[in-house]
Amino acid sequence: MTDAEDRKPQSDEARGSYEPEVTSEFAVPPGLAVPRAGGEPETTSEFAVPQGLDVPPAEEPEGSAFSRPSTYSARGGPAAFTPAEGVPVVSLTKDLPWQDRMRTMLRMPVTERPAPERTVKPEEGGPAVPRVLDLTLRIGELLLAGGEGAEDVEAAMFAVCRSYGLDRCEPNVTFTLLSISYQPSLVDDPLTASRTVRRRGTDYTRLAAVFRLVDDLSDPETHFSLEEAYRRLAEMRRNRHPYPTWVLTSASGLLAGAASVLVGGDLVVFVAAALGAMLGDRLAWLCAGRGLPEFYQFLVAAMPPAAIGVALTLTHVDVKASAVITGGLFALLPGRALVAGVQDGLTGFYITAAARLLEVMYFFVGIVVGVLVMLYLGVQLGAHLNPDAALGITERPLWQIGASMLLSLTFAVLLQQERSTVPAVTLNGGVAWSVYGAMHYAGEISPVASTAVAAGVVGLFGQLLARYRFASALPYTTAAIGPLLPGSATYFGLLAIAQNEVDQGLVSLTKAAALAMAIAIGVNLGSEVSRLFLRIGSAEKRRAAKRTRGF
Repeated sequence: MTDAEDRKPQSDEARGSYEPEVTSEFAVPPGLAVPRAGGEPETTSEFAVPQGLDVPPAEEPEGSAFSRPSTYSARGGPAAFTPAEGVPVVSLTKDLPWQDRMRTMLRMPVTERPAPERTVKPEEGGPAVPRVLDLTLRIGELLLAGGEGAEDVEAAMFAVCRSYGLDRCEPNVTFTLLSISYQPSLVDDPLTASRTVRRRGTDYTRLAAVFRLVDDLSDPETHFSLEEAYRRLAEMRRNRHPYPTWVLTSASGLLAGAASVLVGGDLVVFVAAALGAMLGDRLAWLCAGRGLPEFYQFLVAAMPPAAIGVALTLTHVDVKASAVITGGLFALLPGRALVAGVQDGLTGFYITAAARLLEVMYFFVGIVVGVLVMLYLGVQLGAHLNPDAALGITERPLWQIGASMLLSLTFAVLLQQERSTVPAVTLNGGVAWSVYGAMHYAGEISPVASTAVAAGVVGLFGQLLARYRFASALPYTTAAIGPLLPGSATYFGLLAIAQNEVDQGLVSLTKAAALAMAIAIGVNLGSEVSRLFLRIGSAEKRRAAKRTRGF
């Protein structure tokens, strides 16, 4: 065969014929050939895995490319996203209350929250996630039903989940609905649970017990099983109120009497206002037992004090009927719901804030209707009620400070507070009225500004006392704002409307609304000032959302 023939390309038949002498350079030499079992053909792909290196097939079925790998661990996995400037180190001081620590993490992005320290719980293998979420929702329900702010409820729910190792959870609170979502990792399906708040009640003793439970759960040195937490929660629900019904009715009367002294009443006015408030309280309880909504309960409760004031005027008794009616209004004004609504609005929970303020408006309309009915009947019967009596309030500093402290004490009893908190809130109420009196009467500053500053002092002292005792701030602030409530402005506005002086009445009611907003904003501002100087450990510890800047 010539060289030209050697260089000639072979035909397809020649290439397809089997020549044992010609092999590929990738072929395995005869001495190193691996014996094959079964009658497999000798010719295989160069990409085939040798028999000795066969990988056993995975047990998990073939899934999506986004499925979590079997070797992936959510606990030991890397961060989902790391910004170019790095993730700031956040150190949470353990000796601070859990409210501040949890609020700090809630205001942080999920990717920047520090991982919780792993604690061994008594349950073998860890608690079931659905049961932890159920416990969290039940605790949040008690807090929200007791009047706690939406942000504090979310902080408590986050603390409970985090105490059991569920760090990737997101609580959400609205006026009547609680929900929480937990996602173990970015590739796992989230688990969501919700609970509806149908009944609301004022019991600050139960509220304090819930705060103690959350504090114990969030303490890394205290190990609570789910069964123990459920047991304590059931005990809170079974416990009766600390004060019997007759004590609450008497407290309502004393509150109205003390409020009448604040606006210039004497002993006769004190007794008349107390009787009217106690009668209204009993009528409200009767309506509640018959299943009537709270709107009608407020309407009925506002009638007896106004009726007694009109009756004293018709009988020509030399007393201030305006002080009697104003004292009865103090016992009905929804100051607690107003403060909570404004606080939710200032902290960004606009849906809950709108619902709470709408509830306050309905209660206020019920009071207005009840008082207006009695005042209109009194005017038709010839009662000479004087709207200008608002200018004749006498200044009696010692009597008024004592009355303000009595008003705060009785308000605390009506809120079912623990007996240990009553002296502190009583003193806080006296301080609030002293600040208001010094600014308004002595300094001749506008009542709105004086009320705002006094409410700010209440919020500041309340937060400091709450942080000292690791408890909720509501028992130390709600009752203390009682002396600042706009009872007299509300009454004189309604009286002017009943006497067909609508313009003057609307001006007075506007002043009452301004005073109410000053109270709510002042309490919230005092609370924020106290938190402003608390050291949490991060330079960016309290970042808030910059929602609007003109664009």
